Amino acid sequence: MKRARQRGVVDSEAPQTSQKSKKQKTCSYGSVFGECDLHSSMDWGNLPHHVILRVFQFLPLVDRAKASSVCRRWNEVFHIPDLWRRFEFELSQPATSYLKSTHPDLIQQIIKRHADHLQYVSFKVDSSTESAEAACNILSQLVNCSIKTLGLISTAKPSFMNVSKAHFASALTVVFVNSKSLSSIKIDDTPLDDPSLKVLVANNSDTLKLLKMSSCPHVSPAGILCVADQCHGLKELALNYYILSDELLLALSSEKHVDLEHLRIDVVSENPGQVEFHTIKKQSWDALVKHSPKVNIVMYFFLYEEEFDAFFREETPVTHLYFGRAVSKAMLGRIGMNCPRLIELVVCANGLQPLDDELIRIAERCKNLTAMGLGECEVTCRGFIEFVKMCGGRLTQLSIMEEVLIPDNDYSLDRLHLEVSKHLGRLWFPDMMPTW
Repeated sequence: MKRARQRGVVDSEAPQTSQKSKKQKTCSYGSVFGECDLHSSMDWGNLPHHVILRVFQFLPLVDRAKASSVCRRWNEVFHIPDLWRRFEFELSQPATSYLKSTHPDLIQQIIKRHADHLQYVSFKVDSSTESAEAACNILSQLVNCSIKTLGLISTAKPSFMNVSKAHFASALTVVFVNSKSLSSIKIDDTPLDDPSLKVLVANNSDTLKLLKMSSCPHVSPAGILCVADQCHGLKELALNYYILSDELLLALSSEKHVDLEHLRIDVVSENPGQVEFHTIKKQSWDALVKHSPKVNIVMYFFLYEEEFDAFFREETPVTHLYFGRAVSKAMLGRIGMNCPRLIELVVCANGLQPLDDELIRIAERCKNLTAMGLGECEVTCRGFIEFVKMCGGRLTQLSIMEEVLIPDNDYSLDRLHLEVSKHLGRLWFPDMMPTW
């Protein structure tokens, strides 16, 4: 009776259609909104636009492009602006890369028909200079864009650095001038320069909230200071330590500036013993934290042991610390003394000296510590358990290589995991390999 009533509704709406047509119509809508006669063929071309659009949103780009050739209706949906708000251009050379490159015909179609629809755009390039130059060529053609977020990603070595500075700056200028509403920019490892930053600020100072520009050797402290002085809505900033200065921190602490949420600082040295790092005054750090009390200050260190002398001699409000190379016991001791806001600490290597005293000092003084990772280091089982006991259940992440732990007269490795689990309030085992 239910099926008869449903078909009766269809009959009353279209009395002129044949019985076969009625079955097809019932099926084409029934599969989406109700029951369907499984013996009838599906008329996919008559699906509502919003249903086709929803299907397209789940399809990979290649499959979506193929689907657009099914019929005129599907091709119309393929060009609906909502499908082109977010797009990732993948550019690679077939002979040298595993990436699947976005088809050139599709790129041209996007530039001609959807440049003004693009809002969240990224360019993923392989290690070849040709791919990076191709990305710049596309950027140069986005003259009618309204981009909000822009990311330039090198999947291997930073190929954008091989593009001429003039070509790169010219391409960025097109986007910086025409977008007018850029809020997020991630352009690490690129030949970005000070004049380009001034163009960015002149056209997007009211909207810029995130700027990631680590390893941009042509940017000077004056260039980033210009951003801090005029982009009062800036909330997240990532840069190299050589650009960091007392003046920059004070600019980020001005009354006009919003509270900064994240400050990431990469401290990198390529030539051991040849880089002397400047010191940031405690007063400058204090001004930033007073203005933005919840700011996360993240520091990544890739230094040699003799280059750490300038750091953590005074209290520093760092919250997250990552050491990618060996760091001395003395350095870890200073961290325990002068980093009271520390939340996360990862030490990839230290040497062959047990770090018991240093870890216990960190547990005593860093009351906010919730995450710890140790790689090629040494800690006695007794010292490690004392550290965990002092931190207690606030350690939500604890990644320690099994090789780090040295059995002693008090604890074996078998007993250690039970004791640590008791103090953490959850089951814990040492890691077989690092998880950070």
